[in-house]
Amino acid sequence: MDDLAALEQLVRAFGAQTGTIHWIGDDGLLHLSACVGQFPPPVMDAIRVIPPGKGLAGLAAQGTTCITVCNLQTDESGLARPAARATGMEGAITAPCLAPDGRVIGVIGVANAQARTFTDVEQASLLEHGRSLAARRLGGAA
Repeated sequence: MDDLAALEQLVRAFGAQTGTIHWIGDDGLLHLSACVGQFPPPVMDAIRVIPPGKGLAGLAAQGTTCITVCNLQTDESGLARPAARATGMEGAITAPCLAPDGRVIGVIGVANAQARTFTDVEQASLLEHGRSLAARRLGGAA
């Protein structure tokens, strides 16, 4: 299964409207591999390449846990960047794609049109999806 097919399946499973997969390149930046849903052109420009630590995907790339925002439109935590608000989405979650040795090699994320608090079970599920994608990318069993 390629990145786009895996992402489409995940977006459906989460009842989400958008999703992205980014892989860390040799330059240390997150590069967009697949996206599902409608993204305005300025948002596409902002998400093609993301530095670690910037926005939800960049923050997920720096750790081993999910980053969640209940409502991107009203969030005051500083996690959401302006481009995230421009999507019109509200509930969002990103997770690192962890290699078997624990290295972060990418980030997967989905967003919903409505505000949403992601459960511990949903966060664990997204982390598992990230591990599976990472294993597949590295040529291991998914």
